[in-house]
This record gives sequence, structure tokens and C-alpha cells, in this order.
Amino acid sequence: MIIINIDVMLAKRKMSVTELTERVGLTMANISLLKNGKVKAIKLSTLNKICEVLECQPGDILEYSDNNDDTTGQ
Repeated sequence: MIIINIDVMLAKRKMSVTELTERVGLTMANISLLKNGKVKAIKLSTLNKICEVLECQPGDILEYSDNNDDTTGQ
């Protein structure tokens, strides 16, 4: 399972979700879906822009867990 740690990076950068949405060009709803791990895919261009804005690497945002407790029912 992939865990998305946008909240962690936002806290480290002292940035609000609103500022991230404005600088990345995504809607608040889409950022919320990302933060809550409710997405099935992310465009590399979107990941690139998030990393650019947060000044981080993709591995700072995405984390793999071998936990099989997938609550999505898949």
C-alpha cells in the first residue's frame, strides 16, 4: 500500500493546504483526496509540481507499506 505524506511535508514547510492548492494549481478537493489516500493514480506532472512547490523528493511524499490492511476493499 502507498501512503501519501503531504501533511507531513506541509507541516515541515509551514505551508497551508490552501497555499499548496494555489501554487500547484489543483483544487482543494483534489488535494484533499491525495492527502487522504483516496486516489488510484497521480500524474507525474502533478507529483513534479508538488515536489517543486514543497522543495522535496517524491520519496518524501510517497511511502510504501507492506501492511495488507487495505480498507478500500480491493
